[in-house]
Amino acid sequence: MKTKSLKLAISFILVMIVSCDEPETVVTDIVHPDGSITRKIEMKNMQNKFEISQIQVPFDSTWTVRDSIETDGGEDTIWVKRAEKLFRNVEELNQAYLADSGGNREAHRRTEFKRTFKWFNTEYRFAEIVEKRLDYGYPASDFLNDDELKWFYSPDIITDEKKDGPDSLKYRALDDTISKKTDYWFLKCMVSEWSAEFVKLTDGKTGPDLSKETLKAREDELIKLIETTGDNFDSLWNNGIILREFLGKENGQKFQTEADSAANVITEKLFFSFDDYTLRIIMPGELIGANGFADSTGVMQWPVKSDFFITEPYVIWAESKTPNKWAWVVTGVFLIFVLAGIVYRSIRK
Repeated sequence: MKTKSLKLAISFILVMIVSCDEPETVVTDIVHPDGSITRKIEMKNMQNKFEISQIQVPFDSTWTVRDSIETDGGEDTIWVKRAEKLFRNVEELNQAYLADSGGNREAHRRTEFKRTFKWFNTEYRFAEIVEKRLDYGYPASDFLNDDELKWFYSPDIITDEKKDGPDSLKYRALDDTISKKTDYWFLKCMVSEWSAEFVKLTDGKTGPDLSKETLKAREDELIKLIETTGDNFDSLWNNGIILREFLGKENGQKFQTEADSAANVITEKLFFSFDDYTLRIIMPGELIGANGFADSTGVMQWPVKSDFFITEPYVIWAESKTPNKWAWVVTGVFLIFVLAGIVYRSIRK
């Protein structure tokens, strides 16, 4: 599977890294009424290579594992590793995330489970949250409309099918538009993050011309400088030329160290490896709500990509309900007694 991982160099340039080494992974969480979770992992690779450092979710020797070999319908062989483990509750699963040594260990993930009694039904909510990477970025909704956001968060299998379907020109144009908008969104977020970090590092050392409000208002100026310098940005930044152009000669020379340190902070936040995977959730009882996409079997699924949690937590959730049969019986018996009482009084009158 081709997977995209966002990485930010110190030059603010976002590079989409394509990797074919990590296994194609589908994670299925089967949520039980008592709050325990049976987690299943299915990993497929073109070679018999399943290093822990490549696996997208926490995995260790305590899992029950079954290996097999399949074909893709042609001459290619696919190696498949299936693993399963029962977690007693979300706290136990969260501890696994904290101790994760796999390929996505730098992403901060956690799960939540809530059970609510409502007499006739018991309702359940399960959520998985991936925490955001940036503190001062902008939400994607500031740059994409509702239709574009839906496409942006859709699984590749859905978007690829539409791009190859009858309305391929329409959907390819939509995909190109979203790509351009998200490129600008990423850059805007990087500049915003850099400005905020720079202000913190220069606190008390600068005048009003380098205040938080002033730099915030001038973000578009720095973006234009980055875009116009293109491939020369690295050298121009390292030589202090861009900084002097943006901050002024005196400030550019005086605060070069702080500017570089602010860039380093952003690098630490976004220069990380993340391999995409698909999460499926099977809830107890009847599904009543979810923010994912139904697969061919009706099971809800979510793509998990680094693009989704740059500036906002990526919250995956599903809700369901099971009927409390005893509550219906008790209510029925109570109504019968009430009705019988009314009839009895009517007869006595």
